[in-house]
Amino acid sequence: MKKLIRGLREFKDTYVSNHRDFLEQLAHGQKPRVLFITCSDSRIVPSLITQTEPGEIFVIRNAGNIIPPFGAANGGEGAAVEYAIHALGIEQIIVCGHSHCGAMKGLLQIGKLEDEMPLVYEWLRHADATRRLVQENYQGYTKDELLEIAIAENVITQIENLKTYPVVHSKIYQGKLHIYGWVYLIETGEVLAFDPITHSYMPPQTQLDYLGQPGQYRVTQAPPVSCDVPPYTAEELERLKTYGVTPLPRQEHTYVPTPAPTSDSGNRSTKDAPGGISWLSPEQADRIYRGTGK
Repeated sequence: MKKLIRGLREFKDTYVSNHRDFLEQLAHGQKPRVLFITCSDSRIVPSLITQTEPGEIFVIRNAGNIIPPFGAANGGEGAAVEYAIHALGIEQIIVCGHSHCGAMKGLLQIGKLEDEMPLVYEWLRHADATRRLVQENYQGYTKDELLEIAIAENVITQIENLKTYPVVHSKIYQGKLHIYGWVYLIETGEVLAFDPITHSYMPPQTQLDYLGQPGQYRVTQAPPVSCDVPPYTAEELERLKTYGVTPLPRQEHTYVPTPAPTSDSGNRSTKDAPGGISWLSPEQADRIYRGTGK
């Protein structure tokens, strides 16, 4: 508490004294550009990660960055989503999970929570779709790998939950709302973004550039990467066609890392995965395409 009080004094003596006009402007109202949904984990600081100023992002935080489906709970998440879109006019939503997420660890062993932390148990049940998806579709993975998979899949699950809200569904249909999925890696400070075309997590610079019409978008041209990029496969072209996308020449796309090699036992090798991200596997990419990511 002493540290917090010292921080308050320092905030008033330094930041406030140098930003009085800015703070007075904020007092007249807020115009955030993005709704940022993330975990309550103390290691996650949205404004630090995104380097944004007060008033730029509207934040919802809870254990596991969970948004219950419409009508499934009476908590504040649904109200905050509705307010952000309808009252504040926000047109972009980011659902941001993170590595080493305690909520996802609890989700994977949820039965142990019922007696010890019944409120946590009830809350995590809103992410039961993630738990069942991981449990029923990923076999032969280590405990650590399953946690990474759950973190990545849960972001996609929560995006699907967001789409059950009438205000979200309507704005998406009009092409006035776009939702992005991120995973923040605590140990490196890196952020990966889910790409619904390649069905994998990639650097956020490769985020989609929407054309303003429902279902119509193209891949944003990104800074060139020094690597050999293979041509589109027949499967990739079919997927792009499904999304109504005219593919740009392959060399104009940012390189998508190849999946991590498998070990002799058939499990993926985490240490050899590009950037240390073991969830970028062909199995998961295919599952995402067939399942919630389609």
